[in-house]
Amino acid sequence: MSITRAPFSQKEYDRRLTKTRQAMEVDGLDAVIVTDPSNMAWLTGYDGWSFYVHQAVIVTHDTAPFWWGRRMDGNGALRTVWMPDDHIHSYSDDYVMSPSLHAMNTLADLMKSLGHGGSRIGVEMENYYYSARAHQVLTAALDQATICDATGLVNWQRGVKSDEEIGFMKNAARIAEKMVSVALERAEPGLPKNELVSDIYKTMISGVDDIWGDYPAIVPMLPSGKDASAAHLTWNGDPMKSGEVTFFELAGCYRRYNVPLCRTIHLGPAPQAIIDASKALTEGLEKGLEQAVAGNRACDIANALTETLAKAGIDRHGRCGYPIGISYPPDWGERTISLRSNDDSILEPGMTFHFMPGLWMDDWGIETTETILITDTGAPYMFTNLPRELTIKP
Repeated sequence: MSITRAPFSQKEYDRRLTKTRQAMEVDGLDAVIVTDPSNMAWLTGYDGWSFYVHQAVIVTHDTAPFWWGRRMDGNGALRTVWMPDDHIHSYSDDYVMSPSLHAMNTLADLMKSLGHGGSRIGVEMENYYYSARAHQVLTAALDQATICDATGLVNWQRGVKSDEEIGFMKNAARIAEKMVSVALERAEPGLPKNELVSDIYKTMISGVDDIWGDYPAIVPMLPSGKDASAAHLTWNGDPMKSGEVTFFELAGCYRRYNVPLCRTIHLGPAPQAIIDASKALTEGLEKGLEQAVAGNRACDIANALTETLAKAGIDRHGRCGYPIGISYPPDWGERTISLRSNDDSILEPGMTFHFMPGLWMDDWGIETTETILITDTGAPYMFTNLPRELTIKP
């Protein structure tokens, strides 16, 4: 089948479909209903801001996937997916936010028409975009089928990236470098946070050279002072202040592939405690990177970080990274492996991670992170190349 619309080659989509079908066979599934928009895009190329209504990709063993969604989004599927036009199915707006009708009834009808009314069907139950009501209606309408939890089935197939995907991530990395550089350069006392974020957004979307910027799966986060003790605060209109630390958690994005990058700045002379913590964090990051080698485990990275920080008197536990790649809001992680002390997942060449050992203390916080590629030659590939030390502006 020729490909004219989707961003990757037909060979690449065939690779993804084969991996997914192999996982389905292991789990004894005749079909999978994929509702995670990241998984939908990975399998078909579909790209649209339509994930606030019910939509899905149906994968079976014997034909190209089917796209199903709202009728007004059908043209978006026609414009972006690689499958033939007759594999695009839609429902009317009568089913959108209706108290009496539910779109999952039309999906059940489609499954029956495809010969899967009595099949063993997987659904992504632990998924932001698949509601409890959707599951209730679908299972009632497919009462002759066996509905199974297939959460993560497609996500795990995304772990090892192809050369085509890595190329997209390298583009995103160039944007990420520029975004963080602009943030560090522009930050100064008196500058309203929202004005700084407007500069970050302009850089994010303008891109670099002929590489245009896409919207990332998470908005910029740049809390200052005591707010930086919280990992996930965004911004407001307050002016930046001398005597405060600010971390920038940003991501460049190209064709839905996210590359996060975090750096930290202190305006005015920095307290020795923050300087020492930043040095320890950088050392821990580098010790973790030494363990980011094919054949090692995810926990080896986390334990190297934790042990290094412990020597500096810093008690840090919990997750310090996750796989990244193609993603839609609200999260840029792949929701599979975690870089933490109890995850024995084996690192493989082609895996990509955001290694983010942030520190969030009682009244301040710092972040220094890297997005990395596990290689088959030893040391990981760094997608970005910016100094890791704390930036101090007098």
